[in-house]
Amino acid sequence: MRNHDHRALLLAGLLTAPLLAQAPSPPAAAAAPRAPNVVLVLIDDLGYGDIGPYGGSTPTPHLDRLAREGRRFTDFSVSSAVCSASRAAILTGCVHERVGIRGALGPDAQHGLAAGETTIAELLRARGYATACFGKWHLGHHPRFLPPSHGFDEWFGIPYSNDMWPLHPAYADLPKETAKRKQGYPPLPLIDGLKVVDAEVDAADQRTLTRRFTERAVDFIERRRSQPFFVYLPHAMVHVPLFASDAFDGKTGKGRFADALAEVDWSVGQLLDCLDRCGLADDTLVLFTSDNGPWLSYGDHAGSAGPLREGKGTMWEGGVRVPFVARWPGRVPAGTTCDEFAATIDLLPTLAALADAGRPALPIDGHDIAPLLRGDADARSPHDAHGGWYDGQLRSVRDGRFKLVLPHRYQTLAGKTGGQGGAPAPYQQSEAKQALYDLRADPGERTDVSAAHPDVLARLLRAAEALRGELGDTTTGRKGAAVRPADRLADGDERLRW
Repeated sequence: MRNHDHRALLLAGLLTAPLLAQAPSPPAAAAAPRAPNVVLVLIDDLGYGDIGPYGGSTPTPHLDRLAREGRRFTDFSVSSAVCSASRAAILTGCVHERVGIRGALGPDAQHGLAAGETTIAELLRARGYATACFGKWHLGHHPRFLPPSHGFDEWFGIPYSNDMWPLHPAYADLPKETAKRKQGYPPLPLIDGLKVVDAEVDAADQRTLTRRFTERAVDFIERRRSQPFFVYLPHAMVHVPLFASDAFDGKTGKGRFADALAEVDWSVGQLLDCLDRCGLADDTLVLFTSDNGPWLSYGDHAGSAGPLREGKGTMWEGGVRVPFVARWPGRVPAGTTCDEFAATIDLLPTLAALADAGRPALPIDGHDIAPLLRGDADARSPHDAHGGWYDGQLRSVRDGRFKLVLPHRYQTLAGKTGGQGGAPAPYQQSEAKQALYDLRADPGERTDVSAAHPDVLARLLRAAEALRGELGDTTTGRKGAAVRPADRLADGDERLRW
């Protein structure tokens, strides 16, 4: 073990009191203690059933290794089943409604994550971390909203999804008016820091993104390894349109989705190899997850939610339950599984506690889940009323076991297959009625158990009303008293120029 701050680790629960007692007191002139490094890998539109550790059919040997050397969570949820909302929650520890970010921000968006919000990067940088983001941002694309304004020392990536791009090959097959609107997107820029280094990303460029983001992350670790670091690697893949470099394109024999996934798996392997090479594996917490479930309308270009219901764009489990694997040798028990409910909003308070970095000044929704990471025998989900909003509509409330689905309309393929060759199939709208599901027995949300658990139903209905009062609900016309608005561009603000 390196010269860690034993007191901080004890408070975080990652050392036992006997071990602390055995540790010698540091000399008066000892160097400042080093906090654990953090690498957070976020995949776009990866489904619960896509990777090897969760039963996926595409070989993912590096993710298999990550799970074998770490801990796999089977009930891990995002805040909302769409890009920007989900990412706001990951970085702030808040349900996305609290920070005023909904849906997926497009190139015409005039708002972004507020400067007053505290991100993981800002908390850790204040603790002495080097911080970097390499990949897709999607929390506002004008300079005041980009990663350098939210605690990241370095950023290299694209400002929003790779399909917000006039060259998307599927647009020709869309209805005329839809295709016209999408082909009106401005060029997709690639940005380094706050400088546009490629004003018009084309298909050849898209093929290189996974590799280039990975190489930048590895380079950053090698350069900044003398201090604790936080690397946030939000890949553009496996969001459509799908691309892979020459080393992976066509190599799996399973189609373009599998090829793109294989390269993402390679990326994880590069990170693990880098940590080994630099002697940092034991000092680094590696986290792997997804921003939401699979975009099922894209059929053979989409992933799988496995046994779960529906996918991206819905608040059914297939839209919000995602893979989550954590590895920290000696701290996180290897080869283990956690079935307790946890969520992406828990990452900020957990990492803040592990790094002794304090908490944001403004209220957050997440909890410290270090006991779940450690596998403590008595560790339980800290959530007793986790709300699920989509476009301002409160669609669900859950605790560690039960999920109350509230009446709402949602998109579905209704049993039909998705599109082929990169073109989406049309969704239809369906009506969800109020229902209570026991997710431990029925993760596919098939059987309403309201009659068998009237007390649980009543408790979660009361919780739903409290959540409406706090964060609002467009269905009932409630405006949340605790919502903090996103920042908006003002006259004179610098704007991204393509």
